[in-house]
Amino acid sequence: MARIVGYIAASLDGFIADETEGLDWLYKAEAELGEHHYDRFIEGIRTIVMGRSTYDWLARSGMDWAYGRQRVLVVTSRPIDSPMGALETRSDIEALIAELRGLDDGDVWMLGGGKLQMAFIERGALDEIEVYLASAIIGGGSPLFPSTGHKATLRLLSAKSLGPGMARLHYSFR
Repeated sequence: MARIVGYIAASLDGFIADETEGLDWLYKAEAELGEHHYDRFIEGIRTIVMGRSTYDWLARSGMDWAYGRQRVLVVTSRPIDSPMGALETRSDIEALIAELRGLDDGDVWMLGGGKLQMAFIERGALDEIEVYLASAIIGGGSPLFPSTGHKATLRLLSAKSLGPGMARLHYSFR
């Protein structure tokens, strides 16, 4: 059974992007990621799940499609015209969770914003999350997790300083 994991950066005041959807504050963070570097993380990921807002942000960013080696699923009810790369769409979260739990070929990464991650958390479907907390207060933007009223107690697996600009918090939901 595949593990469903989160790997996400946030500002100290709890935002994953500033009010203009920018990440300059993150790119400026002095961090020594070492074994926790994204390049190492992505090697163990077989399937990527993202919401439509994250997909649209990636499309607007002008970045090259970086997920040619993974199966990519975008949760949306609207068709994607001229997709950036190979991907499939899903609209039923319950069915998607069952599909992902049936996988046995590698981990699943919940890429992007907190809205879809929160939907998985509310359903008990996110196993672990790594939050990279940047030493920056950005004053507003997209929250790490939207306020839904959901409450949960997580188990802290580890906390680690990654230099003067970043800390890694690794939690389990199980």
